[in-house]
Amino acid sequence: MQSDENIIGNDKIPADLYPLINGLCTVGADLAKTIARGPLGQTLGGAVGENSDGDQQKALDVMADEAFAEALKSLGVRWYASEEQEEVVELDPNGRYALAIDPLDGSSNIDVNVSIGTIFSIFEANEGANESFLRPANEQIAAGYIIFGPQTGLMVTFGNGTLFYVLSPDSGKFELANDHVVVPKESTEYAINASNYRHWSKPVRAYIDDCIAGAEGIHGKNFNMRWVASLVAETHRILTRGGIFLYPTDSREGYGAGRLRMVYECAPMAFLVEQADGHATNEHDRILDQTAKELHARTPFVFGTPVKVDRLASYHDLPEKEVSALFGQRGLFRD
Repeated sequence: MQSDENIIGNDKIPADLYPLINGLCTVGADLAKTIARGPLGQTLGGAVGENSDGDQQKALDVMADEAFAEALKSLGVRWYASEEQEEVVELDPNGRYALAIDPLDGSSNIDVNVSIGTIFSIFEANEGANESFLRPANEQIAAGYIIFGPQTGLMVTFGNGTLFYVLSPDSGKFELANDHVVVPKESTEYAINASNYRHWSKPVRAYIDDCIAGAEGIHGKNFNMRWVASLVAETHRILTRGGIFLYPTDSREGYGAGRLRMVYECAPMAFLVEQADGHATNEHDRILDQTAKELHARTPFVFGTPVKVDRLASYHDLPEKEVSALFGQRGLFRD
């Protein structure tokens, strides 16, 4: 990696954040090459242990975490919080920023060649390590993800809209492809892991039942279900095609507060989605109004086209009878 090389244009990126974003993209470009080698290189999908939350770590999880931590030491980052590490690490005592990162989201998909990615969130650093991240999500100054798929791309926001860059195979640089990403207002897709239906709350089940009912149901249209099990891939589809993503709370042990991490996953994705005119909630309340109480705290997460996200929230306000199974006359307007 050549940290002094400009791998992304600087005309849309705030000058004070440019070295940091450029460094993230440089590591991302190197990771893209490693991932593209697949089984021709080292084994990337092999289990190498567990992270602080008990989730299985793949070799590429650890490799990506080490690469980002090393690169960011000289790029103004004081506090580095990684999903792969139990505690915040101080990289530069004089650094201005606090960066939270999921170095390799969707690592369970590494071996099957499905899109995976890196998620990051940037705050102004406080004196306290944990305090730099356990704060209202709306205090983020930048957030984004690098997606490794058919194209390698960067989706990023600095609080003034959402931008999309693509790593050009010709120039070897991230080139601006869309300077005004907007979540489509119309879509007939929803994303949820339907195998967990029996564990969901009644409002979530009622919402999905109405989607399944299709043209004969309350929505008056047919839907398609999607599920990739990679948050980066799911978010990229929502930002491109619209729809709704749901990872709700459920009744299983360890899922009562949802499963996705607020600091590393939900807060940055919510920032991106809202800056693209979408909505993001914890099923009923806005994610960006929330504050994580612990570094690895989890939360339910719903985001996408505003009318759909708001509709799901309204199901939580319905009388018990109306969210019971097979109830067909809910007190809601059609789409």
